[in-house]
Formats: sequence, structure tokens, C-alpha cells
Amino acid sequence: VQLQACGGGLVQAGGSLRLSCAASGRTLSSYVIGWFRQAPGKEREFVAGISMSGGSTLYAVSVKGRFTISRDNAKNTVTLQMNGLKSEDTAVYFCAADSGIMVTNPTKYTYWGQGTEVTVSS
Repeated sequence: VQLQACGGGLVQAGGSLRLSCAASGRTLSSYVIGWFRQAPGKEREFVAGISMSGGSTLYAVSVKGRFTISRDNAKNTVTLQMNGLKSEDTAVYFCAADSGIMVTNPTKYTYWGQGTEVTVSS
């Protein structure tokens, strides 16, 4: 499966962005999807994940209550709605897919999109 992430940009602190991850090649419903981010000089970290059906979600403590992950398997897309953005949310955001269980470890995800950059100005 090929993944394409988009929706990043420059936003002021407190603002919102909506990231999308579109899949091609295979149906997205066969994969758990995770969003990860990587800030300059830092390791890639888990942000949010969603199960194949969309019935289960998982969030990093740092984004819980501000970010919402959802999926539309009919449209082969996963969305990350980001509200109340903070300067520490600045990073390149990646979506990733795997046919296994939902986990927070990025090394367990097989397929990756190219990343979309989010910059939050304070």
C-alpha cells in the first residue's frame, strides 16, 4: 500500500490543522494506521493510532484531548484533526500502516507516507 500525507502548514498557536493520509494500491481497511511525528534533532514519536475498523483509537498523552484520529475506509483515508496547537507540536508528521495490531513503536509499522510539515508559531 502507498500512503500520501498532506495538510500540513504554518499555523499560530491555538489554531487547528487537519492532516489527511490517503492510501492507494490496497484497501486501507486491512491496516492499522498510526500517525507519528519527528521534530528536528528528536526521535520519531507516536501521536495517534486507529484500528482497522476505526473502533479503537490510541493517543499520546501530549496530544490527548486536542487531536482526533478518524478513518473513512470507503474513501481509503485517515484524518488527524489537530486543535489547540502548541509550538511543541511543530514537526514533520507521518502516517504509517501495518497489518498487525495497533502499537506505538514506529519500527513495527511496515508502510510509510512521505511526511507533511507542521509549524506552529508562538
